[in-house]
Amino acid sequence: MFTGLQLKNPDLPFFSHLTLLFTHHLIVMKFSLVLGGLAALASTAVSVKVNPLPAPRNITWGSSGPIPVGDVILRTSDSHHHKHKIVRHAWARAWDTITDLKWVPAATEAPIASYEPFPTGAGLTKRTAVTISSVQVSIVDGDAELQHGVDESYTLDVAASSGSIKIHAQTPWQLIISDGRGGLIIEQPVHIWDAPLYPYRGIMLDTGRNFITVPKILEQIDGMALSKLNVLHWHLDDSQSWPVEMETYPQMTKDAFSPREIFSKSDIRRVIGYAKARGVRVIPEVDMPGHSASGWQQVDPQMVACAHSWWSNDVYKYHTSVEPNPGQLDIIYNKTYEVVKGVYDELSDIFEDNWFHVGADELQTNCYNFSTYVTNWLTEDPSRTYNDLVQYWLDRALPIFRGASPDRRLMMWEDVYLSDPHGTDVPRDIVLQTWNGGLTNIKKLTSSGFDIIVSSSDFLYLDCGRGGIVSNDPRYDVQSNPDGGVNFNYGGNGGSWCAPYKTWQRIYDYDFTTNLTKAEAKHVLGVEAPPMVDSVTVSNEFWPRAAALGELAWSGNRDASGRKRTTLLTQRLLNFREYLVANGVQAQVLLSKYCMQHPHACDLYYNQTVIT
Repeated sequence: MFTGLQLKNPDLPFFSHLTLLFTHHLIVMKFSLVLGGLAALASTAVSVKVNPLPAPRNITWGSSGPIPVGDVILRTSDSHHHKHKIVRHAWARAWDTITDLKWVPAATEAPIASYEPFPTGAGLTKRTAVTISSVQVSIVDGDAELQHGVDESYTLDVAASSGSIKIHAQTPWQLIISDGRGGLIIEQPVHIWDAPLYPYRGIMLDTGRNFITVPKILEQIDGMALSKLNVLHWHLDDSQSWPVEMETYPQMTKDAFSPREIFSKSDIRRVIGYAKARGVRVIPEVDMPGHSASGWQQVDPQMVACAHSWWSNDVYKYHTSVEPNPGQLDIIYNKTYEVVKGVYDELSDIFEDNWFHVGADELQTNCYNFSTYVTNWLTEDPSRTYNDLVQYWLDRALPIFRGASPDRRLMMWEDVYLSDPHGTDVPRDIVLQTWNGGLTNIKKLTSSGFDIIVSSSDFLYLDCGRGGIVSNDPRYDVQSNPDGGVNFNYGGNGGSWCAPYKTWQRIYDYDFTTNLTKAEAKHVLGVEAPPMVDSVTVSNEFWPRAAALGELAWSGNRDASGRKRTTLLTQRLLNFREYLVANGVQAQVLLSKYCMQHPHACDLYYNQTVIT
């Protein structure tokens, strides 16, 4: 039974012009609806082509010509349609946006031999007789929760004579993107089968090193929903600040950058709710025991080692941190675990996701020279090492972390297993996030039985190449480029530790499962891009490069024949950047607008299959 619902709700927030956010991120199908003036299109012999981003896994086009779209009604397969509140709200939000923005894609796609076809200008002078008047949505499990592994598959059918768009999904968590205004058409009949390659497709926001306002966080969620990214990894704090309001230990926010740069509980719930309505999970991170000074030291100064030392990287014996400011939780001090439990339990009550990231990266052994608890513990038994110290942390902290929920799954950075020091017995049910070593570390972790999230800094760190994060660096005090510009990582760490800048092409071309066995590849749960940003720079750093990551993780970077689709992605990405800006996401410009208006005129190689 289908239940009718009129597509109007002016009280819902503006989301995106072509967005029927039926959930979270997909059907990224831009039914490229030709707006106003078929005669004008016919006169140029170029159509506004369906050019979806991310590309669906399978898309089959008809050839009978445009299908008019009238006043459309949403129909769901559940007679108790109130259960599909997310779907109905998303539809209303999208419809309002469609009629407000009246978007016409500026980028078109010239045919490329041997690539998958898109509709062309042929057939635009005729219309089918049947007008689309409804979208019929069938959802198998409308009560499915937005958690890791939720089924995001769907099919979408637009037939020439059916009068409706039919969508069948296992759960409500997808996104449909449409494009047009009143008097719309769909360019050709189409069938789509789609599902993501990876269940985890994320970006990381770091609000500990620089504060990011709630409106700017919501702006990133809008961009995520449009590009089928579904995990917001919220790195809440770091050594530099504690910006999260706490009831258990309210004094922690004394270490916020200012009273105006604090997230209240209502702020956090607003972000979580906004994200959930758009199919985006929010996974919190509290980094510990490393990167831990601000906030914790306000509760008990003894639980933070080396907080007031000089962090120095130029004289190693004084080195206590990889960046200013230093501070690590004292692993041997008993009260540390009491405070950690209070903070962790309170945050677990706010964040709804079953996953929680508990840090565990970049522990610096020299920091503990400032802790009498640790130095005494090490001298009590000469066989003890700093690896044993890391294991002590795991043995004491993991029961706290697991105790928050029977469904709790923990994430940690790969350092806890691969770096020096590291744990001697790291449980294999912990998801490790790999950020160093590229393919080498991916192989090490998956062959050891860990599920992983790939964030390789050589490919996916979006803030790389902007220069170092420290001042008075003598490596810049030279009057020439000593290598003639050949080495784009000029100056070593002085040129930023992860230089060069990661272009959308480098991101998209990353084959992160290279040399993995089938068993090892199954341990790769997804990918994530982390930058260091603030409210001014965040959108420019993420977009549209993160959309290239979205397609890489959703449908991959290769076509059915195994050839990389980088050449084809160009026009999709250029157009998507314009669409993001039109929807209020301040995305960075990639190329001259000439390149968008003249497909492939800016390609480096005439041979458009040069990228293999």
